[in-house]
Amino acid sequence: MAYNFITAEEAAAMIKNNDTLGLSGFTAPGTPKAITEAVAAKAVKEHEEGREFKVNIFTGASTNPHVDGILAKANAINMRAPYQNTPDLRLRINAHDTHYFDRHLSEMAQEVRYGFYGPINYAIIEAAEIDEEGNVLLGTGLGNGPTYAALADKIFIELNAALPKSLYGMHDVVMLQDPPYRREIPIFRANDRIGKPVLKIDPSKVIGIVRTNALDGVKPFTAPDEISKQIGSNVVRFLLGEYKRGGIPKEFLPLQSGVGNVANAVLYDLGESKEIPQFMMYTEVIQDAVLELMKKGKCTFASTCSMTFSDETESELFSNLDFFHDKILLRPAEISNNPEVIRRIGVIAMNTALEADIFGGINSTHVLGTRMMNGIGGSGDFTRNAYISIFSCPSVTKGGLISNIVPMVSHADHSEHSVDVLITDQGIADLRGKDPLQRAETIIENCAHPDYRPLLRDYLKLGKGGQTPHALQAALAFHTEFANSGDMRNVDFAKFA
Repeated sequence: MAYNFITAEEAAAMIKNNDTLGLSGFTAPGTPKAITEAVAAKAVKEHEEGREFKVNIFTGASTNPHVDGILAKANAINMRAPYQNTPDLRLRINAHDTHYFDRHLSEMAQEVRYGFYGPINYAIIEAAEIDEEGNVLLGTGLGNGPTYAALADKIFIELNAALPKSLYGMHDVVMLQDPPYRREIPIFRANDRIGKPVLKIDPSKVIGIVRTNALDGVKPFTAPDEISKQIGSNVVRFLLGEYKRGGIPKEFLPLQSGVGNVANAVLYDLGESKEIPQFMMYTEVIQDAVLELMKKGKCTFASTCSMTFSDETESELFSNLDFFHDKILLRPAEISNNPEVIRRIGVIAMNTALEADIFGGINSTHVLGTRMMNGIGGSGDFTRNAYISIFSCPSVTKGGLISNIVPMVSHADHSEHSVDVLITDQGIADLRGKDPLQRAETIIENCAHPDYRPLLRDYLKLGKGGQTPHALQAALAFHTEFANSGDMRNVDFAKFA
């Protein structure tokens, strides 16, 4: 069929107040670049003329300045899920200008299909190509695009000329059946393919194609600082120790790694280690460091939902697709983050925490227990099902004013039941097989900063017994002291005795 090519403004004119938009992509890659900017401009005009205008935004994960950034500035988002990382949107969420519900990334697509969150009025899908029969060659990030396209009343395509057609074959597009008809997911190694190279959509639902020409706009990560390097070194030291003692099979196991400087430092150290063998990745995001590992021959394959590369690295990828084509496979989020697959193939999960408590609980999302930072993302998908679950964080932040090892986390995202190993710049706490008191002693001695170890020991002495000897009257004393004086080191546990 012949498609209708329109402008982003013409697309935005069709979108009404309180419509729900399902967007392709996962982090910046694969997300819209034009239509959402036009929606933001429409919102500004509507607000100036005294009319209410907000839309609901469902994605695969975080997005980019063209989506969350500009829409948040325009106060144009009513409801948002399942993950975000944009400063302007974070301000809206914490001010209750935007309703945000934080979901495990593997669950979002199926819950939309179950009808939990209402209908999808429009899907906006970034593509490298679309043919007359509705076969869509997707871009560098999938997210929940297949589900949103299937359920949407109408579809907009952003046809991005910056995406090469030679991406064909790097996607593994599949949408699971829903219970009670769901079958097993036949992935037994990270490089198993189970779906199709294109997304099949109903061409009659495509009401407009908007032409774009833009890379994803991901900025390069800064070089890891000394703290990140030390954490990375400790993670690799732990993995190497496990490998040498036989705790990891001789073939090694696929790795999952989050995004950021610590993750980059870990991947860099893995590439430098001559004792760790070649490995594959089964993860939700790969970043610049993974491409370097592939060039070195260290990482042989990466299954992912998104290629979150800086523009420079993305250009390098596109210029050398013959080399990378058979080494990267892009999947929808409910496959890349699927608990069934993660547990079956033995993924080693490496995620970051905002804070950890001395008994092994993890806060990934809320600063001082109240203010949303980004969201839980895929950490829960991986940590609950990993072969080994590793969490890492700096021992202190803000020059030592904040200890990231606390008596009790101020917001619980992952309980101690899901955490095998905690690693900071100070060292490694292997928590497997330890009771709560043993975990506390191990974390204090190995992961807490020396400035805070005496205070944490003092807290333990306040405990009145029980298997997990919390002193409830003082459990959040670190946080309340920071709120009062700006320095957690000023806490005085003697007053709680």
